[in-house]
Amino acid sequence: MPSLLIADDHPLFRAALRQAARDALGEVDLFEAGTLDGVLALLEAQPQVDLVLLDLHMPGNHGLAGLAAVRAQYPGVAVVVVSANDDPRVVRRALDHGAAGYLPKSAGLDELRDAIRSVLACETWLPAALRASVARAQSAPGDADLAARLASLSPQQFRVLTLVAEGLLNKQIADRLDVQERTVKAHLTAIFERLGVRNRTQASVVLRELELSDPARQLDA
Repeated sequence: MPSLLIADDHPLFRAALRQAARDALGEVDLFEAGTLDGVLALLEAQPQVDLVLLDLHMPGNHGLAGLAAVRAQYPGVAVVVVSANDDPRVVRRALDHGAAGYLPKSAGLDELRDAIRSVLACETWLPAALRASVARAQSAPGDADLAARLASLSPQQFRVLTLVAEGLLNKQIADRLDVQERTVKAHLTAIFERLGVRNRTQASVVLRELELSDPARQLDA
């Protein structure tokens, strides 16, 4: 039985995705999370998950950082990015960072069902209205290299990187991850080498390069 994780902080949209998943697959094992921390915790507890439908702007996520986190820590799990942002350049970046598909929140139920079926069949999926414009969109400079560098990190190294970007000190990171401080220092040495940076500030900048503006928040403003 396929296993899906619906990762979105809007209950009504989660309900629509649940319905689409059941319509597309019949019997399906469904999980839900409303924050990025919840997503990562569920993936750790439920290693059988096949597909994550990931909202780009859910709490704890910052643009493509959540996608990068899932791809780095759980490379065997397919990810379809879900977003109100249908800018072809953003879609192109999501694909370059390992998304198996991109689902605008304006999509109808037929498209939702088609996306779920296609990605579980190991195909890349985009809505028909975006395919031509995304094909014309150029990859952001350095994105392919950035994705490769992030993918080279181990799951624990990626966790350390995200905590460094949040401003935590080595001792705080050690306490959060329940490891010794010297382990954190060893991870940082490896992180700096793999990312090609010299210090914590430069490492944090790497993650900030994945941030995207949220169209919904722009409208609210």
